[in-house]
Amino acid sequence: MSSTTAASAVSPYASSSDGFRFEKDLLGTLEVPADAYYGIQTLRAVNNFRLSGVPLSHYPKFVTALAMVKQATADANHQLGYLSTDKYQAISQACSRVIRGEFHDAFVVDMIQGGAGTSTNMNANEVIANVALEAMGHAKGDYHHLHPNNDVNMAQSTNDAYPTAIRLGLLLGHDMLLASLDSLCQTLGKKGEEFTDVLKMGRTQLQDAVPMTLGQEFHAFSTTLNEDLDKLRRFVPELLCEVNLGGTAIGTGINADPGYQQLAVERLAAISGQPLKPALDLIEATSDMGAFVLFSGLLKRLAVKLSKICNDLRLLSSGPRTGINEINLPPRQPGSSIMPGKVNPVIPEAVNQVAFEVIGNDLALTLAAEGGQLQLNVMEPLIAYKIFDSIRLLQRAMDMLREHCISGITANVDHCRALVENSIGLVTALNPYIGYENATRIAREALISGRGVLELVREEQLLDEETLADILRPENMIAPRLVPLKSPH
Repeated sequence: MSSTTAASAVSPYASSSDGFRFEKDLLGTLEVPADAYYGIQTLRAVNNFRLSGVPLSHYPKFVTALAMVKQATADANHQLGYLSTDKYQAISQACSRVIRGEFHDAFVVDMIQGGAGTSTNMNANEVIANVALEAMGHAKGDYHHLHPNNDVNMAQSTNDAYPTAIRLGLLLGHDMLLASLDSLCQTLGKKGEEFTDVLKMGRTQLQDAVPMTLGQEFHAFSTTLNEDLDKLRRFVPELLCEVNLGGTAIGTGINADPGYQQLAVERLAAISGQPLKPALDLIEATSDMGAFVLFSGLLKRLAVKLSKICNDLRLLSSGPRTGINEINLPPRQPGSSIMPGKVNPVIPEAVNQVAFEVIGNDLALTLAAEGGQLQLNVMEPLIAYKIFDSIRLLQRAMDMLREHCISGITANVDHCRALVENSIGLVTALNPYIGYENATRIAREALISGRGVLELVREEQLLDEETLADILRPENMIAPRLVPLKSPH
């Protein structure tokens, strides 16, 4: 007798003798590991989708959000009289355990999957059902006592439960992203204060421009990231708080009680502590991915800024003997297998690569959002994967950058000052006093002869020493100031 025939001859919920149990679905019967909390539909997905190698459990906030959705829907169904008390209590307790962090290793489906997230939804349904069955004193897979679809998934579709969980998972993890960004901003700001008196040369197009302080440079890093922090704080909850839970398959609410949507969303808001509200147009909310596109765009913007800052750090620390060498990055590891003494800026380099990954994630997510048709976007698994991945990478990258790089940066004060004094760009500070034509001629002569700007100005007696000293005071070169009016002649 073939294994298929043998399996079909056995009750679909009976345990076999070799460490497996038989479960049955639309396509037939499979052997599921006896100790597994997931079931047959999860197993089919594991066998079908071996793509990213990243399971649902890789993102704990997402798993927690799935359990919260199931708990809220169980609350609503019980309150409306559709779910018996014993089943409700078992499901609710199982959800609470998952929310506390238990059984996350049973969420094994790959983040990239066909079916618009059905495999993720069923993974959650089966795990919660089997945890509940154990609590009720029944064997895993004994679904005639409590069923993943009939009971755990009551009044739901993947098409409303799954995107709701994505939004909630992002909201649950949002504070951690903000905390990492805020800490990085504060550390950059402290460096700005530390370097307040370090005069250096500003540069445009990689050429000498005008003097500034290293403190101003680091303060600008802090300011630009604080702008993103403010936008993420203000806009993301607004983007993600509107959910389509209760819309079921396409937003019409089929198979749900008229009072279910409002009640389920209210319970989910209370359970999660997030300001969730029902979508006004459930059909639109079921198919539209615009909120994820906007959120991903904010993450991309942050990634671009971080990468630009890291580029600057690598330039400013370049050398050390033949580069700019205005700052020293903390040495983290030997830099070469062949060049003794070489130390590379490995932390900024790693952040650059994270930024590139996030930018790529944004493009993939954008294409996935565009790729939906009619009443459902089947590309939601890729959207979820990419946006959770971007958050995780950015949070880790910002923590790494702060801890292993920014906090330990030191300034080469004397070298910074010497570069200013030797720079042709210094002539810009003299321009209001000696005129553009004189300044241009002095700059050209300095460039050709290799002599210093100040040396030539003194030689031609264009300014007296008292005026020159006043102009060259650091505080007068790094901020607006009144300059003497020139004669019209």
